[in-house]
Formats: sequence, structure tokens, C-alpha cells
Amino acid sequence: MKWLVTDMETMKSEKIKEILAYISVCIFWGSTYLAIRIGVGELPPMFFAGIRFLIAGSLVLIFAYIKGMEFPKTFTEVRKISIVGILLLFVCNGSMVWAEQVVPSNIAAILAATVPLFMALIEFVIWGKKINIRALSGLLVGFGGVVVLMTYHSSVAQFNIKYIMLILFSTFIWAVGSIYSQTFKASGNIITHIGIQMLAASIILLVTAMFLGEFSRIHIGLKGAAATAYLVVFGSLIGYSCYIYILKKWPSAKAGTYAYVNPMVAVLLGVIILNEPVTLNTILSIFTILGGVFLVQTSKVSSISTEKDDITKNIEA
Repeated sequence: MKWLVTDMETMKSEKIKEILAYISVCIFWGSTYLAIRIGVGELPPMFFAGIRFLIAGSLVLIFAYIKGMEFPKTFTEVRKISIVGILLLFVCNGSMVWAEQVVPSNIAAILAATVPLFMALIEFVIWGKKINIRALSGLLVGFGGVVVLMTYHSSVAQFNIKYIMLILFSTFIWAVGSIYSQTFKASGNIITHIGIQMLAASIILLVTAMFLGEFSRIHIGLKGAAATAYLVVFGSLIGYSCYIYILKKWPSAKAGTYAYVNPMVAVLLGVIILNEPVTLNTILSIFTILGGVFLVQTSKVSSISTEKDDITKNIEA
């Protein structure tokens, strides 16, 4: 009987960890758009992103080594883990940082909410998964919200459309990387995986910074240092680690629901700290995009329930 109680307590503890990790991603990642916007105002973008992940990745791997955590056993596993880091942190985060030199943090966060839409699109187009009317409606509504934001938002006219497209490209790559991360299992502790991902991305980001001549333009002031420190601790060590953790525990569709909360946090902080404007079109875009995400996510839940019902019927038959 004791073992049953112990198992139940363990399951409850795991559920609490998962929920806390999810909440951390929702809140801290919502604030990273603001920190990035502040950081690129003072530091070259690729160097800013690279040094963040170099510090965070090094700290994670040092911690894992001291604690005696298991590292991946083969080069193939390290390569696959590194690819995840390169997709999520070099391509996606690097693109976001570059775009936020021009794009306000609240607009960047709203566009980033399209990640679950791209996940659904990839599963439909590449994996050939069936798509029902609700999911199709969600995709149309969600991307319609992007069109509303790009077409009617007054501040969008102030910067080149290529930066908006760059952010949309980054969210697509984030979806690709998230789905790819669930296609394989590697040996070693999840903490070591996170450290390898960060370090792999940081190397490419810093090499890119060098080729772009950013090292000659480095001037670290108080704002740049504070933004870097915040992103290292809350964006990478806590936020990214929590995201990878829930990706291993939850389906990608469920893990991707953090996108509901991030834009709200980012818009609120942008208004309070940077005085970024919020228009009626901004609000309309948020709820239109998130409405589309909701339809897509709930359609996946419905399809899973239907599959379970079909299996039950087959067993009963």
C-alpha cells in the first residue's frame, strides 16, 4: 500500500513541476521581448544574442558536470540535440533579435503567437495529418489576424515589412524545431541537452557577429548589461529550460499554448516601460490571432478524444 501512496505523491509532484514550468514560460517569455528590445538599443544584435546563450549554456553545462548528470553518449545524439538548439536559438531567436532593432516588442510578441498555427500547418502539409473544419477555420482566422496587424496597425507603416516577415519566418522555424525535438530520444539528462543546445547556438551566433563586424561596435552600458543578465537568467536558464521540460512531458500542441499568455504580458510591459502604443487594431489583432490558436488547439484535443473513442469501440466490438 505504501508503494501506491508513494507513486501517487510522485505523480502529483511531477504535475506540480509541469504546471510551474508552464507558468514560468508564460510569464518570463512574455517579458523577454521587452528585454530584447532594450538590449538591441545598445548592443549589436548577433553579439547580444550570442553572448546570452554562451553564458547561459556554459553555466548549465558546468552545473550538470558538477552534479554528475549524464551527458549524451554518441556524437549522433549530440548532433541532433545541437540541431534543435540551432533551429530554436540561432535561426529563430537570432531572427527575432535582429527584427526587434526596428519592430516594437508588443508587435513582435503578437506575431510570435502564431507558433501553434505553424505547428498545425506543418503537421497538415508535411506529415499529412487530417485537418477538420475547426482547425482549418483556426488557421484562416489566426493568419487573418496577422493580416489585420500588418495592414491596419498604424505603427507597422513606420518600419519595413521585411522585418515583419523575418519574425513570421522565425516563428515558423520555432515550430519546426519544436516538432523536430520530439522525433528522437537521446541519452543523457535533459539539463545537459539544454546546455548543448544553447552552446551550439551561441557559437554560430558569435561567429555570425564576427563576420558582420559587430565586435568593433560593442559598448556595454547599464541597459545592455541588465538586459543580457535578465535574458540569461529568466529567458534562458529558467524560461528555455522550462519550455524544453514541458515539451518532453506534454504534446507540442499543449506545450504551445503558452502563446496565449505571452502577447498579453509583452503588450502590458511595452506600454508600462517603453510607452509603446496600443491601438484598437492591436487589441483586435491579439484576439483574432489567439482566437485562431484556440480553434486549432481545441480541434487537436477533439481529434485525440475521437481517436480514443474509436479505439474503445473497436475493443468493445
